[in-house]
Amino acid sequence: MTLWHLEIRVVPRPGLLDPEGKAIQHALHSLDYEGIQNVRVGKLLYLDIEAPSEEEARKQGEDMCHHILANPVMEDFDIEAHRVIEEQKKL
Repeated sequence: MTLWHLEIRVVPRPGLLDPEGKAIQHALHSLDYEGIQNVRVGKLLYLDIEAPSEEEARKQGEDMCHHILANPVMEDFDIEAHRVIEEQKKL
């Protein structure tokens, strides 16, 4: 088995209301950051997973997103996978 590092970005789907993003945008404007537009808030998850291949690691990441990490009705997700090399495992 190989250890893979997954970086999963979960974001609200375009066109859906993002109250947290709107609140942050309003707060930034109140601090005189007037050029800020379209603030969206999402989640960034990092996980390490043992899998025989990058394809299998990504598949498991997608399964996790569909089951618990993302709301498929309201959120989109993107997954990056990187093989963890031996030196990184020791850190």
